[in-house]
Amino acid sequence: MSLTPDQILSAHKANIETLFGLTSKAFAGVEKLVELNVTASRAALSEAAQHTQAVLSVKDAQELLTLQAGLFQPLAEKTASYSRHLYDIASSTAAEFNKALEAQSAEARKNFNNLVETSAKNAPAGSESAVAVLKSAVSAANSAFDSVQKAVKQASDVAEANFNAATQTAAEAVKTASNGKR
Repeated sequence: MSLTPDQILSAHKANIETLFGLTSKAFAGVEKLVELNVTASRAALSEAAQHTQAVLSVKDAQELLTLQAGLFQPLAEKTASYSRHLYDIASSTAAEFNKALEAQSAEARKNFNNLVETSAKNAPAGSESAVAVLKSAVSAANSAFDSVQKAVKQASDVAEANFNAATQTAAEAVKTASNGKR
């Protein structure tokens, strides 16, 4: 079975659309990252100016120590918040890519299965056992691919849960340490 020029052109158009769609998603992720970094930098600069003014108005060493101790909890919370936003941007961009790639993969598998079916229908007489073996191999490959996709999804979910737990634990540890120093 050979592909017609229209089929080839249609496949190329679909691939180009997918490429531009993924490129747009990548740029959207980069835009979010730049926005996050600009916002964080602006906030850090403002807080540094405020802290500097506070340090310059300190009257004794005890007041300076209290001021410095009060700086660490908000800093740790902001760092955890920044990390969380960064992770959200990365995971949402990756999810968009995965969604597009899964759609492309499903379409490619469907087209390949159609090709196998068409070839099986046009196979010469006496090749039924070879066709059956080919269909069985394709079916096994599809099952293996589905299993791998599920395993990757589960691993991704576990990694996200671990990240969330570690972030929560770190935030609670900072709060506990800060409350103990006051």
